[in-house]
Amino acid sequence: MTVERDPAAWARALGVSREAIDVYLASDVIDLHVDTFIWTRIFGYDLTRRHGTGLFNACFYGQADLPRLREARVTGAIWSITTNPFRGRGSRARTFRRNLETLRAVINSRPDDVALVRTAGDYRRAAAAGRHAAFVGIQGGNALDATSLDGTVVKVTVVHLTNSLLGGTSAPLGRDRGLSAAGIDYVRALNERRIFVDLAHVSRRGFWDAVKAHDRSQPLLVSHTGIDGVHRHWRNVDDEQIKAVADTGGVIGVIYEPTFLGDPRFSGKAESVVRHLEHAARVAGDDFIALGSDWDGMICTPRDMKTCLELPRLVEIMLRRGWTAERIRKALGANFLRALELLRGKDA
Repeated sequence: MTVERDPAAWARALGVSREAIDVYLASDVIDLHVDTFIWTRIFGYDLTRRHGTGLFNACFYGQADLPRLREARVTGAIWSITTNPFRGRGSRARTFRRNLETLRAVINSRPDDVALVRTAGDYRRAAAAGRHAAFVGIQGGNALDATSLDGTVVKVTVVHLTNSLLGGTSAPLGRDRGLSAAGIDYVRALNERRIFVDLAHVSRRGFWDAVKAHDRSQPLLVSHTGIDGVHRHWRNVDDEQIKAVADTGGVIGVIYEPTFLGDPRFSGKAESVVRHLEHAARVAGDDFIALGSDWDGMICTPRDMKTCLELPRLVEIMLRRGWTAERIRKALGANFLRALELLRGKDA
């Protein structure tokens, strides 16, 4: 890859220190929530082609694709298949399976560049071969019955932006409904299959219902969220919730959407991502923080980190704020790999 052949040139191009590039290149870089596949479904966005920043300068979409992720040396990501809440219940499972096969076909069409992975061992083999490691996630557990899932799916965001038969969303219209009996059974079924229970988007009541029902020997996940202790928002998790996830050995991925971070939508700053990571680390420790960008999930990214290509700027900010290389390494990917090993073993 070009950046690995000339890291000094990459540092100059991004306006960051060589130290930032060196720390970045020495780390596993894993994103817990990439939503780019939604544009493939809607507009036929070709994941295998290098795109620009689109009509809105990387607002809403145009933030990632496989060539840019590889150019940026993002070594792994959970690729989300998002459930359409307006689709009829009877066709959701069929639609999910069709979407999974489409995503799988895209991945299989570039065997030298990307690999479909399920475990930490799979990830490490892909990374050693220079491939981007693609995990599969579902956003909206009402896509299909959990009993029909297998290890191909690594995480399920139980509830998305609307209430469902499984429980209530954190969105203002959700009215803080908890999980239903079906939602509690869903959590337990995910546990049985060793699939991450992802509590991004769920209502506060639903969050605690899930914690109570969850097998405490398995790590919980919040894949993409802001932190309420930095900026109060209905989409963010508070200190008590952060501690509950950390108590299971799980991880919290910080999102890049400026309005969740406390910035104006069209003038967000990457430093705000770091401030949210720092607060979560103060609450629970360095072992439980991660990146959960929500690239291409209809967010408007920080204007100094519009796409995946500028991700080393996040490391530059971390170093400037006194982060050690070890703390950075944990946040960029090592913490997620630890949680994944706890869930599925080192080489299952």
